[in-house]
Amino acid sequence: MRNIPVVKAHRKKRKYVKLAKGFFGGRHRLYRTAREVVERAWQFQYKHRKTRKRDFRRLWISRINAAARMNGISYSKLINALHKSNIEINRKMLALLAMKNPDAFTAIVKSATEAE
Repeated sequence: MRNIPVVKAHRKKRKYVKLAKGFFGGRHRLYRTAREVVERAWQFQYKHRKTRKRDFRRLWISRINAAARMNGISYSKLINALHKSNIEINRKMLALLAMKNPDAFTAIVKSATEAE
């Protein structure tokens, strides 16, 4: 094992090179390149944390729409009926019910449309 000096600048550089582990070629060996790709990766991480929320909401809406149409109502009319009947259930739970428990989803649709 090499004797690594305890210099702050060296520790800072090693941190970036360590974070670039698994990258190809000089991207994980050379400090400047490693720093560039690690900071770029951080940008993508930040951006994709935001995008993931959008993607899941789109998925939930698609699932709710498919299940709602099986019950003879469109997505927008179902959401409107839920709001008017003061049934507070989020899209994530609605989508989960639509997939795992269609009978419960049908009951929610019926109660929302009857209360409207």
